[in-house]
Amino acid sequence: MRYTASLAEARAQEESVEASRKILIVDDTAMFRELESLFLSRAGRIYSAQDAAEGLSLARQEEPDVIIADLSMPGMDGDALCRLIRSDPVIRQTPVILVTNGEDADDRARAIHAGADDVISKPISRISLIEAVNRFLRQPMVCGLKRVILDSPVHVTGSDNKVWIEARNLSRGGIFLEGEQTLEPEMEVSLEFKLPSMPKTIASTARVVWRRDNAENARSGMGLQFLALDRKGSERIDQFVYERVPLPSVGAFPSSGPGTNPRS
Repeated sequence: MRYTASLAEARAQEESVEASRKILIVDDTAMFRELESLFLSRAGRIYSAQDAAEGLSLARQEEPDVIIADLSMPGMDGDALCRLIRSDPVIRQTPVILVTNGEDADDRARAIHAGADDVISKPISRISLIEAVNRFLRQPMVCGLKRVILDSPVHVTGSDNKVWIEARNLSRGGIFLEGEQTLEPEMEVSLEFKLPSMPKTIASTARVVWRRDNAENARSGMGLQFLALDRKGSERIDQFVYERVPLPSVGAFPSSGPGTNPRS
């Protein structure tokens, strides 16, 4: 009986915590607002706005725990909304997930440059959306994205050089490379690489988020965050990651940009 009561108490406490969480959805299309609200109905209290101006007003009023906004909206796009949130002294630390249509590779880069904490593409997957939101709601500290081992050469093209560097692990948001040549943080480069069992080359631009200098027990390496990445490349990376057992990701990819949340 005590065991059953403890389970009931734990569930009641969990429901109380979930009810106190606030999730703001900003999208000009009612169907997408309703779909995302349905997917996230058990994650917290849902607020919705039909444009960026209303979303910003609601964000300032309610101070949500996480904001999901469409990248392309009439009047003000989601990346402009994200920049306004990042400049607001009260809500600047609020995690922002931007949703792209997935057709234009540069849309992802727009979202990341605006300060988005995560980027997902339409058509929206229920599992992907819930996982993205739960990164910011269900952990004492925000964890990085799931990472898996990847042992593959990567062609890195910078402003004045082209090199091959070995990949060591991968998430849907970024990649860790290890080798003698590393680049300065914030530098943007082009990447080309293949995933095992997937013959087509994945091409993306990326930003160096952090660098590890050569040490006694570790080679030089650097963590890069994907920027411009098309739908096919993103889908192949997602498939590769989700089919494999994830590695522990806390601390594997330090945070960057505004706020304190790991970006990849």
